[in-house]
Amino acid sequence: MIQITLPDQSKRSFDQPVTVAQVAANIGAGLAKAAVAGRVDGKLVDTSHLIESDAQLAIVTDKDTDGLEIIRHSTAHLMAYAAQKLFPGLQVTIGPVIDNGFYYDFSYHRALTPEDLQAIEAKMRELAAKDEPVVREVMDRDAAIQMFLGMGEKYKAEIIESIPAGEQISLYREGDFVDLCRGPHVPSTGKLKVFKLMKVAGAYWRGDHRNEMLQRVYGTAWSKKEDLEQYLHQLEEAEKRDHRKLGKSLDLFHVQDNAPGLVFWHPKGWAIWQVVEQYLRRVYVEAGYLEIKCPQILDRSLWEKSGHWEHYKDNMFTTASENREYAVKPMNCPGHVQVFNSGLRSYRDLPLRYGEFGSCHRNESSGSLHGLLRVRGFTQDDGHIFCTEDQIQEEVFAFTQKLLEVYKDFGFDNVIYRLSTRPENRVGSDESWDKAEKALSDALDRTGVSWELLPGEGAFYGPKIEYSLKDSLGRVWQCGTIQVDFNMPVRLGAEYVADDNTRRHPVMLHRAIVGSLERFIGILIENHAGAMPAWLAPVQVTVASITEAQADYAQSVAKMLQRHGFRAEADLRNDKISFKIRELSLQKLPFILVVGDKEKAANQVAVRAYGGKDLGVMSVDAFVAHLGQVVEAKQ
Repeated sequence: MIQITLPDQSKRSFDQPVTVAQVAANIGAGLAKAAVAGRVDGKLVDTSHLIESDAQLAIVTDKDTDGLEIIRHSTAHLMAYAAQKLFPGLQVTIGPVIDNGFYYDFSYHRALTPEDLQAIEAKMRELAAKDEPVVREVMDRDAAIQMFLGMGEKYKAEIIESIPAGEQISLYREGDFVDLCRGPHVPSTGKLKVFKLMKVAGAYWRGDHRNEMLQRVYGTAWSKKEDLEQYLHQLEEAEKRDHRKLGKSLDLFHVQDNAPGLVFWHPKGWAIWQVVEQYLRRVYVEAGYLEIKCPQILDRSLWEKSGHWEHYKDNMFTTASENREYAVKPMNCPGHVQVFNSGLRSYRDLPLRYGEFGSCHRNESSGSLHGLLRVRGFTQDDGHIFCTEDQIQEEVFAFTQKLLEVYKDFGFDNVIYRLSTRPENRVGSDESWDKAEKALSDALDRTGVSWELLPGEGAFYGPKIEYSLKDSLGRVWQCGTIQVDFNMPVRLGAEYVADDNTRRHPVMLHRAIVGSLERFIGILIENHAGAMPAWLAPVQVTVASITEAQADYAQSVAKMLQRHGFRAEADLRNDKISFKIRELSLQKLPFILVVGDKEKAANQVAVRAYGGKDLGVMSVDAFVAHLGQVVEAKQ
């Protein structure tokens, strides 16, 4: 007798081996129809999976996160199936699930067009309507290689050749399409109903620029039509908020080909930068950090000692002088250890907190660069705390509280917490990793927040908490982090004199609140659709004269606002006021002040807030007080 335990701890008994689909049918016809997969003893499997002994079982439907991922993966296969039907000779390579969808890389003798994508999508719907079974097969590795070579699928054969000899290969077949895959997949193509192909782009085979260029077709898939429509609407809104377009239209910054991944900041964009940096500098002071500045390049030997040369070299820019090899710093931490090591430290000095607006460079691939959001040169609000083991929890807790204050000031109230633990490629002992991971999990538990575990996603030198925020479109951005590092202080010889007069290595906490300032400003631009709140806006107010007769008055009001510390300008152009207001509105200014003869005579201004809101006429002093209150409230 086989006993199946369900998530509610109820049990079902069967007198012979049973499939996931059969258990679902035993529970009810509705569940059997909705089932897309199963989770047997924690492992995702197909509904055709045979359960031969007692097991824990959860039926996975399209309402589950796992179910949606399976639908997307299966839709990727459906897309490849349809593409090969339409374009003989097209080869398939890999087709994984990504956020909100999937992609598949194809090799074909010509470029695929938007019209081709429409045809593929139509063929997908035709194949889905046939409701063909999706069947898992197992084949010997060498036989699978020969099968795919015989089909003209050299890429699939190459992938399988990287699998050790003697291994069994998992394949999935639907109709006359077969692909290498671990699965699981939906039981039949009829489960795939809500999808759309989005775009085609270039991608190198295996992500290596030395290999040939393939064609990557992106798609999205959902369980409900309403979810697809909402997603497409969100994409439309995101397109309007694209920080690269807004950066150009609002004259904030630009990037260009002869400085890939590096940013040219214009005066207005740099004004936003300065507001963010000076705000964070005040946060440093309030939280007890000492601001420092370290060199841009350091000798290779230091990077070898820190472990970066072994574990991070491919992402580092290097240079040489007088027979010495240097690296441009990708991170600030080794430099901060040198400052700590510059004098004799006592346990009474700990925790010692260093902060730096550190300029870093990383050799990101050109294909991954994306405006401000993915760059090669960036500045971090970087900090390192040198402390004892007993101080870790308090420091992490205090950092988290301060981070939440900062995010709230910038308009982000929804924060997601994730704990990333030891990766395979790491330094240090398991014992030190055990202590570091426990310290972070205990600190998170102390805050009372719910958090997610990300096994294997930590840095090579220590585990980390990642703090992600949600923007106004519900998109998630990972920004802040704090990492516990028992290893780098040892590798770089950092010591302090303990209360028993012995020398000990401090624990090093790596922390950042917003991370890359470039990226964070890009997020802010998109979150606010370029209409920055008054305290962040590069120009907070423009004073526009109706005619030349008020030019001197408009100029004097602007200068008075500047003396009060506000970012103000005067628009004295000899144009109609309606034209001026329309143009100034396109600059997404928080406030426009209109002055005519009446306002000049009464020392007043007519105030318009962003969005065309008419706040009426008020004295200049009253407006100064109003603007001061708005800025003080971080509005």
